[in-house]
Amino acid sequence: MAGIATAACPSGLLFRNREVGSNNGASLAQYNGLRAVESVQLALTCTKPNRFISSSAPKGRTIRAVASPTVSAPKREKDPKKRIVITGMGLVSVFGSDIDNFYNKLLEGESGISEIDRFDASTYSVRFGGQIRDFSSKGYIDGKSDRRLDDCWRYCLVAGKRALEDANLGSQVLEKMDRTRVGVLVGTGMGGLTVFSNGVEALIQKGYKKITPFFIPYSITNMGSALLAIDTGLMGPNYSISTACATANYCFYAAANHIRRGEADIMVAGGTEAAIIPTGIGGFIACRALSQRNNEPKKASRPWDKDRDGFVMGEGSGVLIMESLEHAMKRGANIIAEYLGGAVTCDAHHMTDPRSDGLGVSSCITKSLDDAGVSPEEVNYVNAHATSTLAGDLAEVNAIKKVFKDTSEIKMNGTKSMIGHGLGAAGGLEAIATIKAITTGWLHPTINQDNLEPDVTIDTVPNVKKQHKVNVAISNSFGFGGHNSVVVFAPFKP
Repeated sequence: MAGIATAACPSGLLFRNREVGSNNGASLAQYNGLRAVESVQLALTCTKPNRFISSSAPKGRTIRAVASPTVSAPKREKDPKKRIVITGMGLVSVFGSDIDNFYNKLLEGESGISEIDRFDASTYSVRFGGQIRDFSSKGYIDGKSDRRLDDCWRYCLVAGKRALEDANLGSQVLEKMDRTRVGVLVGTGMGGLTVFSNGVEALIQKGYKKITPFFIPYSITNMGSALLAIDTGLMGPNYSISTACATANYCFYAAANHIRRGEADIMVAGGTEAAIIPTGIGGFIACRALSQRNNEPKKASRPWDKDRDGFVMGEGSGVLIMESLEHAMKRGANIIAEYLGGAVTCDAHHMTDPRSDGLGVSSCITKSLDDAGVSPEEVNYVNAHATSTLAGDLAEVNAIKKVFKDTSEIKMNGTKSMIGHGLGAAGGLEAIATIKAITTGWLHPTINQDNLEPDVTIDTVPNVKKQHKVNVAISNSFGFGGHNSVVVFAPFKP
């Protein structure tokens, strides 16, 4: 076989270098122009023999890995200690804090986008967003703390406590449990941005002595997880992850691994964000990331539509109770759905732009399916990241097409078309939308689909909801810095 070198790999993968002559039996590191470190990376890919992998080598050389046709079908986790189920959900959204109302609004195709009135945005080039109104923390946060807290932490505490309630894990139940086995992992992309902005303003205008003692604690990104644990006495793994708009999915993935490793029985996981403030809006305007459709705010977020011009800022919090199947069964919990797996990768390309070839995203999807023990053919629903940006929307579609060769049975929708982009909270809110699609059999529409990009050949559920029995669903979230994350959910089957 001229031009082919077979690496010492049990899967029988064949690595092809088109510029090198016959050299059967040689290792990849022997080829001129390949660094030893690259040969190690490629050898690691041999552990996943049922996927297509490509990697760019120096001087434009391409190495391809071709999977053996005798690969066995993926197997899902069977151990009840390692199977992870969803037993509760909680949120704070532009449609309120009731999950059924939230999903019904999505099914109706209602837009939650409106003009910003939280501050005077009249001089801003973007004057609208998915601003939450009439939020109440009554019954969840005491009045004194409520007045001091940044909205980011208020949303987190309410969503987290509502999720615990939904899982029948109220204070009386938790008191009888081993709370060192219950952890919290709620991340945020921006942290306590209002408190931070007010602290900087106080410093500049009045001097350092006028900075509140709450400036640091209520600004740092770990405080949502910390406050929720302090209020509930949960003493298991506790920290936060901050990977911009991919944050919540990263938290789900990490939380699941704590359970799989036997470090926790239950994890309270998700994301929270409150960045619709002057510095948040102004900062993203400076990035040239936001839609400027000020005359039609409700039509501004339009994933995959030819006339899209940027994303719309949103806010809120979405939290899941993730629990080992064994623990859930022992306490007689109501099981809503099952988390099958997930993955995280990096584009290693640009701070804000996605890779045009979609390699970082497609590899993330592939790895998530491997982790879930799911074949691409089993997936029939994608809750897409779909932010309504020019480059991002098509890059995601290209990546999906790479993994799912036949997309005729797949439905794909964009939750952000109605609630905007919740940044660190986006994956949390969209995970709940994904799970509600599984439990109701209805997919919410992607609204504002008036002039679809011709390359988007997957059914985007345009403008009107569709009935669809979900077999396996994936939810995508990608963030500035090239952070990619995919989580996999399915109906629970004992």
